Amino acid sequence: MEVLKFNLGGRTAFFKKPDVNQYLYFSYGNIHKIALLGILGAVLGYQGYNQQKRNEGAIYPEFYEKLYNIKIGISPKNDKGYIPKKVQTFNNSVGYANKHKGGNLVVKEQWLENPNWDIYVLINGELEDKLAKRIINSEFCYIPYLGKNDHLANISDSKIIKEANLLSDVSSINSLFIRDYFDLQIVEDDIEDDYVPIYKYQEMLPTELDGTTNQYILKPFIYTNSSLIKQGEPLVYRCKEENIFFF
Repeated sequence: MEVLKFNLGGRTAFFKKPDVNQYLYFSYGNIHKIALLGILGAVLGYQGYNQQKRNEGAIYPEFYEKLYNIKIGISPKNDKGYIPKKVQTFNNSVGYANKHKGGNLVVKEQWLENPNWDIYVLINGELEDKLAKRIINSEFCYIPYLGKNDHLANISDSKIIKEANLLSDVSSINSLFIRDYFDLQIVEDDIEDDYVPIYKYQEMLPTELDGTTNQYILKPFIYTNSSLIKQGEPLVYRCKEENIFFF
């Protein structure tokens, strides 16, 4: 199986959580599949949420309708999978903001700082092949952003991994993975001479859109260096020297 690999990053990112209050808009701690499909849709020229509102009868945004079946892997490059966050405060004095006292709305958003990921896409048909060629040749229809247009996305180091092998026996993962497929295992040998501290990053991240409301459907994801015990039949490929979970 061939796999497209590229690096995705930027100075800042903002992947808005729907569960916010009036004072602060929170961000997911890592890029999720819906946001990533939006970036890939921009590369291919597919329409987004704004165009969906104008297309009566459309169940999903075009980028999601076209791309939700592709299999992707996300490998965080920030230390231990954790991306630093900082609250940014700025003013909005246009449109609905004029209804606020003083004609100015103070907006606070939680931005990710210097996020970086390696992204993997299984090339399993003409659509993925077209996407791979566009990314390899830097031929983007629209400018890709990390969540919103304040955050430009940098896509670099794109390549095709020619021989990615599906693994049946998996004891470690070098990417985010859905928790339901693995149990963490602390090996006794790790606590002796060559002990390496175990870390675990965990977060509920969107994987799908609900067909009625277009709201996110969430699943628990983990990024860890712990040994793992496989549960079920996860889709894990050996990509060069890394084990990547695809979903």
